[in-house]
Amino acid sequence: MSGLEVEVVGPEALAPDVVDDLVRRAFARAGISDGHVAVAFVGADHIAELNSDHRGKEGPTDVLSFPVDSADAVGGPRELGDIVICPEHTEDLREAVVHGALHLVGYDHETDDGEMLAIQDEIMDALA
Repeated sequence: MSGLEVEVVGPEALAPDVVDDLVRRAFARAGISDGHVAVAFVGADHIAELNSDHRGKEGPTDVLSFPVDSADAVGGPRELGDIVICPEHTEDLREAVVHGALHLVGYDHETDDGEMLAIQDEIMDALA
């Protein structure tokens, strides 16, 4: 199987076709068009636990990304990773999807002198 597979998990905070489009736009900026990514919408308790376990930070946050980037998938698509979003702690769900997807493909706004956030803004502006 080739192509990009975007799986939406949990309660639908955004329509799956919207999530799919947003992830594809972000991944296209990094030249990625093949693989599987899951986007999960979760509650505050769940994301707070993930935030504590994986980042050592207490409390809920808006979006977390967990890259896998395994190009060696056997019997299935390349596993790119997971994006976890807490709608009740997110101002703009569409922007959170784009933000999480950019993190999955290697962008990091904490170290890249504004490149990631500039790309995020370009994608969001194109949607307006």
